[in-house]
Amino acid sequence: MGHHALDGILILLLLSVIAVILMRRINLPPILGYLLVGVLAGPHALGWVPEGHAVEFLAELGVVFLLFMIGLEVSIPHLMAMRTILLGLGGLQVVLSTLSTIFIAWYLVGFPLEVAFAVGGALSLSSTAIVVKQLQEQLEMHSRHGRNALGILLFQDLAVVPFLVAIPIIAGGGDAMLTAFGWAFLKAAFAFAIMFAVGHWLLRPLLHQIAAMYSLELFTLTILLLSLAAAWVTQSMGLSLALGAFLAGVMLAETEFRHQIETETRPFRDVLLGLFFVFVGTQLHIDAFLDQWHWILILTVGVILGKGGLIFALVKFSGQETGVAFRTGTVLAQGGEFGFAILTLAVTQNLTTTQEVQPILAAIVLSMAVTPLLVKYNGQWAKSFCSTYTQHRTEQEMSLREEGEQHNQHVILAGFGRVGQNLASFLREEGFDYLALDLDVTLISNAFEAGEPVRYGDTTHPEILELAGIHRASILVVTFHEARLARRIIEQARRLNPHLPIVVRTRDDHMIEELEEAGANMVIPESLETSLNVAARTLEQLNVDQDEIKRLIDKTRDGHYQQLRGVFRGEKTTEKKLFLDKQMHSVTVTRHAHGKTLAELNLTAFEVEVIAVTRDGERLEDLPESFMVGEGDVIILRGIVEMIQHAEEKILHG
Repeated sequence: MGHHALDGILILLLLSVIAVILMRRINLPPILGYLLVGVLAGPHALGWVPEGHAVEFLAELGVVFLLFMIGLEVSIPHLMAMRTILLGLGGLQVVLSTLSTIFIAWYLVGFPLEVAFAVGGALSLSSTAIVVKQLQEQLEMHSRHGRNALGILLFQDLAVVPFLVAIPIIAGGGDAMLTAFGWAFLKAAFAFAIMFAVGHWLLRPLLHQIAAMYSLELFTLTILLLSLAAAWVTQSMGLSLALGAFLAGVMLAETEFRHQIETETRPFRDVLLGLFFVFVGTQLHIDAFLDQWHWILILTVGVILGKGGLIFALVKFSGQETGVAFRTGTVLAQGGEFGFAILTLAVTQNLTTTQEVQPILAAIVLSMAVTPLLVKYNGQWAKSFCSTYTQHRTEQEMSLREEGEQHNQHVILAGFGRVGQNLASFLREEGFDYLALDLDVTLISNAFEAGEPVRYGDTTHPEILELAGIHRASILVVTFHEARLARRIIEQARRLNPHLPIVVRTRDDHMIEELEEAGANMVIPESLETSLNVAARTLEQLNVDQDEIKRLIDKTRDGHYQQLRGVFRGEKTTEKKLFLDKQMHSVTVTRHAHGKTLAELNLTAFEVEVIAVTRDGERLEDLPESFMVGEGDVIILRGIVEMIQHAEEKILHG
């Protein structure tokens, strides 16, 4: 019985919602639910979702948006900083994994060399989609094993390109192979040059023009257009869709709109990635699995142990700690989504058949299915199996415990970057006791040698906060700028010590309420505090009494900075979260609103505040709802851009 494409997508969405709810109930990663839905509802099981390109295309878009988001996070300076991991560990892993798999597939299994090459390329890649998503959820992306994993995964994503270029050339055979490889290399270099030229010369002016129109809808559409156009360009040149999206993300990361872009594109990524994982599950043939289950299980175990062991050895030989090497190998011990693309291309180029590679596809699916568990428990297993890692962690914890026991009524600094160190200098000068915790080993080493009371510790873990003496502390100050990380620390600290004062910094004033809901007593928005500091210094120069200055500043802080959280925007306004910040906007009343009261206009329905009304040059504030506006009055509004636009439409056109 045939299905319309929409029928299949609706079935997938319904089953996915149910599966994710069940996974959350039993405290398992939702990715497992998506994979299970794909296996059960796919064309090789219940057949509720037919074979076709509609779902496959949407799934591929999920990977495209994932790579786009990764590009936003890494940026060019980040890539340069990671070049040792990217080129060293990543390059060696792909080359050694490919060569060893080619040898096994060709010499031991008996595959033709061309097929063995495709299999080697497919099995050398890990799952960027699963690993990155879960490491982000577990807040391990910036840990040592998280950085290793990201660097290796980025190289793997780049390595997909030569594999996808090489397979059609190998399938064509003949003496023209070398020429074809040369042209492919030139096309890749040309694509990179075009993308970075566009990013450098055109993107920022274009985004400034779009932002000046104050349309969130237009901004989102533009970002979607840019990311998908970049993917289309690289695919048109014989490269992968995902590579173009990644390059687009890297370019956009260099602009001041980076955080706004991330906010607007995340919903697309999450929904489409869910469909991608469902699609991965549909690739498992139940009949083939039942017929060859023992070989598939052996191959799955071989992929997990072989790839994980190789990565462990590479990280270990690079001079890193055994436990870090174990965790890196564990989270990357699986097949990847691009493995399907490579094997599918090999089949379409008549290098092999679907029946021949079905056990390999099944092994990739199974290895990806267990990956959420590998990632979730990688830390616990590292402590269990790596005695030196446990010993080292124990030594760190003992060191922290000994340090923590020396402090009482102290200040705990979560983060010892520039803000943390500057705060520490004031605390030291005033004679306050403090203990700083951070994860940057180099920073900690240098600061410790300089006599600073700083220790290695992840303050998102409750046991670390307890060792730091959170029950005896007088205050906790969170100096990390990443809001999600800060929220996690606040929540853990609040559970351990309900009465502890907690101060947290944030770069974005729209995070104030969210961090306060998490348990922070005081949230310090950097941009708004800078405004207060400038205002105070200016008033001092104008000989305003210090008590009056203090009254104004206290009033502003007590009012959650509301009077500062809306400003008039100009053409050169480039602050982050452009469309999420509250803004000020003035609207001249026309005959449509003449004679209406503020209650009748009901602008609060749009979550917009009326700050004042100017009439005949006089500014009227604190107006009651019964205040009647007249034609020519200017109403000053405060709210986010989209809501202000609706309110303005109501005033001008009724």
